[in-house]
Amino acid sequence: MDVAIIGAGYVGLVTGAGLANLGHTVRLGEANAERVELLRSGGVPIYEQGLPDLLSRAIERQSISFHESNVEAISGSQLIFLCLPTPEGEDGRADLRFIHAVIDELANQVDEGTLFVVKSTVPPGTVASLRKRLADLGSSARVASHPEFLREGRAVDDFMEPDRIVIGAYESEDADAIASLYRSLDTEIVSTDPTSSEMIKYANNSYLAARLTFANALANLCEAVGADVIDVIHGIGLDHRIGPHFLQPGPGYGGSCFPKDTAALIGVAEDAGYDFNLLKAVIEADHEQRRRVADKVRQAAGGGLKGRRVAMWGVAFKAGTDDVRESPALRIARLLQEDGAEVVAYDPEAHSDELSHAEDPVAAVRDADVLLVATEWPEFITVDMDDVAEAMKGYRVVDARNLLDPAKVREAGLDYWGLGRPSA
Repeated sequence: MDVAIIGAGYVGLVTGAGLANLGHTVRLGEANAERVELLRSGGVPIYEQGLPDLLSRAIERQSISFHESNVEAISGSQLIFLCLPTPEGEDGRADLRFIHAVIDELANQVDEGTLFVVKSTVPPGTVASLRKRLADLGSSARVASHPEFLREGRAVDDFMEPDRIVIGAYESEDADAIASLYRSLDTEIVSTDPTSSEMIKYANNSYLAARLTFANALANLCEAVGADVIDVIHGIGLDHRIGPHFLQPGPGYGGSCFPKDTAALIGVAEDAGYDFNLLKAVIEADHEQRRRVADKVRQAAGGGLKGRRVAMWGVAFKAGTDDVRESPALRIARLLQEDGAEVVAYDPEAHSDELSHAEDPVAAVRDADVLLVATEWPEFITVDMDDVAEAMKGYRVVDARNLLDPAKVREAGLDYWGLGRPSA
């Protein structure tokens, strides 16, 4: 099938490359001319494991092409995927201006019966409003919801081996058209109305954010009473009603989805007249978690940070990506800098102009008073802690991911401070 994708961002690139490798012809429209040129030359503008190979195979088979013009990109396409950003507005609600702009641009450029497929994360009721917008513009195009569930760092696997595929359409033939794209994949199709489909995406991300926040709160309590959160999580995770997933304590959630989607769902609830106090508490607890980690670093530095050097392993919001959007590492670094600390970071893929960066993990800890592990990159586990101890001026390690082996850290003569773990 011929498919157009508007937006060569994270979702658009993975979706386009994935569909091309499933045998479809994909034309990808992107307003950023430099990004288009990079893609045409075989480059990949984001770090995502497996994506370069996926794109390379699609380009070799000539099943994907890149276009600066959206009108050019949609030529001959029966389905038009909208993979556009929906950033958090000043009031916390999702900003839909990019989607509205593309709908207005293309409404009367498409053939009769063309289907717009909203892949972007949008508030419940958006597809209904876009349906009216198209009609008001005199367009015969239809519109459906088809949210994405791609985890950064695992997006290619998530596309090729999805837990489920969610489709929200007004007409059964539209749902069937979208589902047919994935005929070769062995997964369950969840077919529903557009508003329910949109809500599935928000509910999914908000629940995961709440689960992560519960794990952090549990770690804080374990720390207070002297329990080991690792053992506690293992014990409760064996209950099939709970499971072990998304129960790893950390410095709070981040990235392009959880922070904005939880805030947006609060706005959706307010507009519907419902006070979503539970989710508000999750958001506040997440903010508090970063303050707690920053305070732990402050204590590890002796009670104050002015003139202290903090080495920070990790800048990306999680391992496996170079994405620093709403990164807990960066947000904690800002709190430390506000208190007078110098923060020197190392990350194998991510970079931020807000920080000084070192060329390797040991270089980052040189003359540091405290080491903060902020992102769970596996390579940090293999760093020789004797080398770290020799390079540091101080002797305390704050492991905000519970990534390192406490015994190995202590064998090197360093103090290990994890989250929800015994101090000795």
